[in-house]
Amino acid sequence: MTADTNAISSLGSSFSRRSVLGGIGTGALLAGMPGVAFAKEMGVSFPGLTKIINEYVADKKVAGMLAMIGFGQAEPQVISAGTLKLGGDKLVDTNTLWRMYSQTKPVTGMATMMLVEDGLVSLDQPLSDFFPEFADMQVLVDPEGALDKVEPAKAPITIRQLQTHTAGLGYTIISKGPIQKAYLEAGLTSGRVSRSPLPGFDRGAPTPDIMTFMKRLSELPLVYQPGTQWSYSLSHDVLSAVIEKVSGKPLDQFLQERMFGPLGMESIFYNVPADRAVDLADNYAPFAGTLLPIDPGATSVFLDKPPFAFGSTGLVGTAGDYDKFLQMLLGFGKVGDVQVMKPDTVKLGMSNLLPETANTKGTWVANHGFGVGGRSGLGTAASPSGTFGWGGAAGTSAFVDTVRGFRAGGYTQYIPSNSYPFQSEFPKYVYADLIGNAQAGAGNTSPSTARNCSYSSRPE
Repeated sequence: MTADTNAISSLGSSFSRRSVLGGIGTGALLAGMPGVAFAKEMGVSFPGLTKIINEYVADKKVAGMLAMIGFGQAEPQVISAGTLKLGGDKLVDTNTLWRMYSQTKPVTGMATMMLVEDGLVSLDQPLSDFFPEFADMQVLVDPEGALDKVEPAKAPITIRQLQTHTAGLGYTIISKGPIQKAYLEAGLTSGRVSRSPLPGFDRGAPTPDIMTFMKRLSELPLVYQPGTQWSYSLSHDVLSAVIEKVSGKPLDQFLQERMFGPLGMESIFYNVPADRAVDLADNYAPFAGTLLPIDPGATSVFLDKPPFAFGSTGLVGTAGDYDKFLQMLLGFGKVGDVQVMKPDTVKLGMSNLLPETANTKGTWVANHGFGVGGRSGLGTAASPSGTFGWGGAAGTSAFVDTVRGFRAGGYTQYIPSNSYPFQSEFPKYVYADLIGNAQAGAGNTSPSTARNCSYSSRPE
């Protein structure tokens, strides 16, 4: 093998758990900061975040990086540095396309809430109402044990559980043992990393069309009893199938008609057009102080049409287009004069929807709530009210703060997402600068408030 191949092979165990999914450390959110409505008048700056972005690029930890932060419904501020690829001359800018990976989940979650708003689906409705093959599921006695050691499911899988990763489903990047192998052999994967095979990373059999995907998934046992355990899963791909079954339209078409088109999200794709390949940033695997290119933009796997519109990981888009989604959340369903969802529907989607019976101890959402595909604030110092967001496998991070009135997204491209602390610490960087601005410009945030901030530095 070549040196690069050996290096990628040694990453093997890294392409699991956090590495191909990502998250947002919303424990980094500030509980006591005053509102930032004054930001539009006083000209907020982000010196700390700007310094960090420039340092990442200067140290060649990443090829390029961009942050986009907006207050209320105002146009966002943009901080950027670097290029689409190492040694390239095309600068990162607002036209740059980023692999969103799991930042797709909140989008799918809100699309499902549109069906709830339409009265076609309810949160506590059984999945078997739409897919009868999920009516009598079996559950592994041991999540990592033999596939023939099972017991009947004690409760049905519900839409709420699918939205909150408590349905008991597995995930090849999370599950271990025989069930992981069975998922791989059945093609029950939804994440695309590279057109070429990566040593040490088993991508399994080809992913089938969505209805075959559902049939195969129903034939395998669950990993946990429904409603009992938070465990990252394929649930938003299942919701993609629910949306298609109920609306009669595949997820990508549904999103285009109900969300992307109305909001003017013109540069967000499941299948990147050939003429936009020049805008797609290269994706890398950091290893031993160097960056190994695993998915160059010019030949990216995202230029190929996916087997179906993955509800979990499929979107590629500009920071500006994702900011319009965040702006919609912050506006409770509305951007400008365009209303795509009712305020109460959006608020419900961003609230804590976890079943009371679900255990989150030791998970990425311990001491947090969870809404439709993202963490939600519980109103505590560690989990402030009004916060909602998630991140992606390639180091991206995005969230809204509806109490303090802003939205923020951080974008770069490296896998695993926990190779650097940028993703998990991004909210911390944003809030630290906001505290500094509040102290300097408003005089209404005391040093004690800043000291009492609860930040999360865990790689999530």
